[in-house]
Amino acid sequence: MKKIRLHLLTLFFLSANLSLAQLKPGFSPSEYKDFLGITAGSVQDSTYIRGIPQNPKLQRVYESPLVGLENKWYLWIDQTQKIAWITIRGTANNPTSWLANFYSAMIPAQGKMKITENNTFEYEFSDNPKAAVHVGWTLSTGALAETLVPKMDSLYKSGYRDFIVSGHSQGGAISYLMTAHLYHLKETGKWEEPIRIKTYASAAPKPGNLYFAYHYEFITRGGWAFNVVNGADWVPETPFSVQTVNDFNVTNPFSDARSFIKKQKFPKNLVFKKVYNNIDNPTQRAKNKFQKYLGNYAGKEVIKTLPFYQSPTFFDSNHFTRAGNFIILYPDDAYYSLYPNEKDKVFKHHALQPYLYLLEKNYPE
Repeated sequence: MKKIRLHLLTLFFLSANLSLAQLKPGFSPSEYKDFLGITAGSVQDSTYIRGIPQNPKLQRVYESPLVGLENKWYLWIDQTQKIAWITIRGTANNPTSWLANFYSAMIPAQGKMKITENNTFEYEFSDNPKAAVHVGWTLSTGALAETLVPKMDSLYKSGYRDFIVSGHSQGGAISYLMTAHLYHLKETGKWEEPIRIKTYASAAPKPGNLYFAYHYEFITRGGWAFNVVNGADWVPETPFSVQTVNDFNVTNPFSDARSFIKKQKFPKNLVFKKVYNNIDNPTQRAKNKFQKYLGNYAGKEVIKTLPFYQSPTFFDSNHFTRAGNFIILYPDDAYYSLYPNEKDKVFKHHALQPYLYLLEKNYPE
């Protein structure tokens, strides 16, 4: 009888420990602060990391090679809780890394992309045929996934079931797509036992269109993905976005407006037609210009870096929207007294220190 009680007691404590080790949904200020420390600990710029605390329980155990358009990711682990942090580096200070941002035409959210001679990335970020994503960050995601997914497999075999995907700036944008990719792998049965994926994007730009956002917010529903944004930071407002009548759902009153106008009596039909064209044509021209310069021309620069690269066919849209649950770090007068606007310091509100300041002020633990 004593042995049975001892056995039950052991099982109770084991289950309690396992429960403590599991990631929980919902925004956690302490987890985001850990992320800021991880981000600071992954770079060598003393100005960038000054004053950012690091959690001593988190240790960096892997740094990926440079791939794609100067992309890199880091693996940090909390051995006590068996949590693996995957953090994706943001834009580096070189033209190739910036090219990943400027190469911003849209492509369908499912397809394949040849990146190098030995890496053809097959992806399904959304099952919605109207979903579209940023081509440059898709390339970066595919390049990073080549080492990231096998490393997750290795951690899974070692007993890890809790993974946090994170990134600041460009790294945050890529973390959106990487999260969607990992969720797809999870749904297709890549890992036999359930795993938990939580995402902390930070200062992330807009990763795709509204239909990608719908799917992303659905698969991460219940508090499993966030984008933390300083309201003074311009980076989350990018890329440029143009909405046309083609960006609405199939059932809408705008896509068939020309047929409606034709049915009107003269001269109403001419007046309506002129007004409609004056509204619609500029947005269509702007969309085409974005695709021409930030798609076709930028793609030629990509091939100079990645000669085997083959772009998917572009999606006929440039309607970038924000995605996921937003945690707003709201700047007030006290903030601007510490971090005033300065035209020649465009990344002032994008740095880690203002994010940490507003986190501690807006979300005290």
